[in-house]
Amino acid sequence: MTASQYETILYDVEDGIATITLNRPDRMNAMTSRMTQELLSAFDAVDADDGVRCVIFTGSGTKAFCAGADLGSGKTFDYEALADPDLEVTRVGDVYRDGAGLVTMRMYDCCKPIIAAVNGVGVGAGTTMQLAADIRIATKTARWGLVFARRGIVIDGAASWFLPRLVGMQTALDWCLSGRIFGADEALAQGLVKSLHEPDELLPAARAIAREIADNTAPVSVAINRQLLWRMAGADHPMEAHMTDSRAIQSRGASADAREGVSSFLEKRPPAFPNRVSTDMPDPWVNWRDRSFA
Repeated sequence: MTASQYETILYDVEDGIATITLNRPDRMNAMTSRMTQELLSAFDAVDADDGVRCVIFTGSGTKAFCAGADLGSGKTFDYEALADPDLEVTRVGDVYRDGAGLVTMRMYDCCKPIIAAVNGVGVGAGTTMQLAADIRIATKTARWGLVFARRGIVIDGAASWFLPRLVGMQTALDWCLSGRIFGADEALAQGLVKSLHEPDELLPAARAIAREIADNTAPVSVAINRQLLWRMAGADHPMEAHMTDSRAIQSRGASADAREGVSSFLEKRPPAFPNRVSTDMPDPWVNWRDRSFA
């Protein structure tokens, strides 16, 4: 699937920054199974392009990032009744993998840092899809809601793993058990977002963060650091992190990137890191996606 074939999202790359935009403004960018497949394709494109250094994930318009699952059919959560070919490809045996979870798992595996620029309301999957981003910023009028219990279902998008790690268990339980809508000030206070902005300042702020990464860091190092932090969040003991760090440092220390990093520092010039994510990721990182659904 190419960018020109996308029906529900926009995909654009400019100056090393990819922007993925949920693009169903007439439906508050509500999520469909087609959108799920197109998001997976877009993140595949991000990882396949060494020219992409950072990703901005946002929604079209100023009203909503994503209003969650599109409830227009009235049968949204009854997978068998939907008979949707885009949904059928997610089936493993008797289990349909949830769409937001497919997206957050792909984001988790991404080699490039992801900045969620939350431009408005994000509820249900519109909240949980943000959780696998590395940095979240939002407009001052943005709102969130983990409303699943109010719809008779349960949290999706692997939120039970991501959310407590971001905001702590007490806040995660409060938001998920009540299903209440909360605003930008609470999201900032609890650490869900890094900063709040006026609507016309949101994307410039996201691009400034992305530019800082793209202009000053080695892409392979960023990819590994991202994976170290996310994966070690579930480690049983710090020794697991120490052993993994040690292997990564040894590998990176002998790389052309490390030589360039030191030379550019000593010569007081911008770095030009030669290594590429597509060809120079060390083991075990090249095999991190080798997991089956069970």
